[in-house]
Amino acid sequence: MRSSYDKYPYIEVSKSSDVCFVGWESIFSEIKHFVHTKNQTKTVICIDLYHGVHASEVLDAIKENLETVAVIQTNDFLKSAGEISEMVYPFVTDDQVFGKMNSLEISDFFEIQALDKEREAIRSIESGTVVVCGEGAALFADADVLIYMDLARWEIQKRMKRNEVGNFGMDNLDESFSLKYKQGYFLDWRLLDRHKLRFFDQIDYFIDANNVGEPKMIGAEMYCKGLDEAVRRPFRVVPFFDPGPWGGQWLKEVVDLDREQVNYAWGFDCVPEENSLLFKFGENIFELPSINLVLTRPKQLLGQSVYGKFGAEFPIRFDFLDTMDGGNLSLQVHPTRAYIREEFGMDYTQDESYYFLEAEEDACVYLGTHKNVNAGDMIADLERAQSGLADFDAEKYVNKMPVKKHDHILIPAGTIHCSGKNAVVLEISATPYIFTFKLWDWGRLGLDGRPRPINIEHGKKVIDWTRDEDWVKKNLFNNITEISVNGHSKEESTGLYATQFIETRRHWFDGKVTHYTGGNLHVVNLVEGDEVIVESPDGLFEPYVIHYAETFIVPAHVPSYMITPFGMSVGKKCATLKAYVRI
Repeated sequence: MRSSYDKYPYIEVSKSSDVCFVGWESIFSEIKHFVHTKNQTKTVICIDLYHGVHASEVLDAIKENLETVAVIQTNDFLKSAGEISEMVYPFVTDDQVFGKMNSLEISDFFEIQALDKEREAIRSIESGTVVVCGEGAALFADADVLIYMDLARWEIQKRMKRNEVGNFGMDNLDESFSLKYKQGYFLDWRLLDRHKLRFFDQIDYFIDANNVGEPKMIGAEMYCKGLDEAVRRPFRVVPFFDPGPWGGQWLKEVVDLDREQVNYAWGFDCVPEENSLLFKFGENIFELPSINLVLTRPKQLLGQSVYGKFGAEFPIRFDFLDTMDGGNLSLQVHPTRAYIREEFGMDYTQDESYYFLEAEEDACVYLGTHKNVNAGDMIADLERAQSGLADFDAEKYVNKMPVKKHDHILIPAGTIHCSGKNAVVLEISATPYIFTFKLWDWGRLGLDGRPRPINIEHGKKVIDWTRDEDWVKKNLFNNITEISVNGHSKEESTGLYATQFIETRRHWFDGKVTHYTGGNLHVVNLVEGDEVIVESPDGLFEPYVIHYAETFIVPAHVPSYMITPFGMSVGKKCATLKAYVRI
């Protein structure tokens, strides 16, 4: 099967390659030209880094390409790793998976007196070029040239797995990936994003540092032009994929991934907090974290009402769970809204749903408990299984229900659930995606050969024992309502449950269907059909072709869009699944 799935979707910003500077020689040539136009005897260049950028590469490039009177490295002014560890402990905690949200700032990690003294020392220099390099560089001086070097979250995670990167201010390169990720999620990435946003409008140049040895730089004007273009049209973020202990083989074929990899469990097709965007400048592709679009253009992207409810956070997540020729997901439950707020400082929880893109004859879902189940017995059996004394008999306590292609299973917080093997799930959920309380992992090990963390202590406090077989069948299994039908299309509401803030609409169609955003963000996946074309009724954006299983985002700033079968799908029935926030 030939894959048509586009793994590297981009937004064309300019036809000219000249506005993107590739390689250190070209980058510093442009910086020196920019400095020359200022005609100053003294120039302060601040190169601020997102944590994970290899500072040594940057320092070597400065040494080779600039004549300087001083190069200041910001990490020389950090508090000790011990002091930082003590400071962050209340938010990192001893838990293997979960921490707590916080309001720490990047300045909290520095010795303030030493930083202030260095600021005065920089001011006292009368001539020449001074370079400040590292995380938080913008704190050290009023820069004549402010450059920001950025990384996508997924690239940071890959560097963490290779033990190239630890946590900000910590001496923990060799720590397990899961603990480094936890501290990144709850701490590092939050405070680094706050810092970046505070200085965003002062930045002169942005550098894409995702490919070691191949930096690319664009000016702030071109960068902002790309962001503005993104919110004026439908677009896709760059997906990424990861193996897992229950992973399957479907993604390899449909997405055309490495056949040598053991499996692919997850496909993150729309998680803007961790995905990236690609901007195209002539022949050059520039990569940036898609969270930057959310942080800097939230009202245009999300809409005023969604922004008012969630702030600058993208509240909807689409991803794939592939168990084809794989195994069951872990049996799990997500925290209630009250529990996640009290325990972890989150404002909303991980309500979700499973839309079955593909399913073999033996595909199933575990959902809710049996009627009149004894909660104490079930928890005791889970704890015995976790201690290695016995396996857990999931079917003794949990409903196991057959599923087929295009079934939509709703999973409000507090519902025990997991997908079985031999299925492909399009998971549609709220974005606090780390908050999964695993109850049973079928006695297997992770790909690293170690047991995955089990969270029975948290899980038993949030299970809703009233969600038995009768209740879930009535409320959560294909809870579909027909909205409208005509000769060429049918619209259905497929969820989510009443307590969940996401609305999902499925459209079946063999002709043109017009959608209206009403000033609200839409996230859409092509769940049936080879390809469709997305167009503006008013010619406000260029036509955009979407292939099977691809997810695309329609910003709230786009008033309307049309979806029509295209190419091999002309004359055939297609289907999209659209999600938006209930207002």
